[in-house]
Amino acid sequence: MLVGLHHVLIAAPPGCEEEARAFYGGLLGLPEIPKPAGLRERGGVWFRCGGQEVHVGVEEDFRPARKAHPAFLVTDLDRLRELLIRSGVEVAEDVPLPGYRRLHARDPFGNRLEFLQPVG
Repeated sequence: MLVGLHHVLIAAPPGCEEEARAFYGGLLGLPEIPKPAGLRERGGVWFRCGGQEVHVGVEEDFRPARKAHPAFLVTDLDRLRELLIRSGVEVAEDVPLPGYRRLHARDPFGNRLEFLQPVG
């Protein structure tokens, strides 16, 4: 019955929109997509990532996700690592998964993000 993922929601504190745009849109290059009119007053910002969406949603009692995380496929992990480091984002290498190289980083709100590049 399940056929795929439509979106992943990443929680962030109230007032996060500009910082989310700078990180997810500016630094990571995800195009912003408009939120439906009925959801705009909730705050947050949405982005497209391939055929899926990344929703940064406002959580009043926000606490960053330190273990749970989205995992983004990338085409050039080394270039992304350099870009993140130059932008002041701390990067942590991780044990490769079969068929992938990977690293972890944190968004401006402290949420864990994983980035994977297929190898071979």
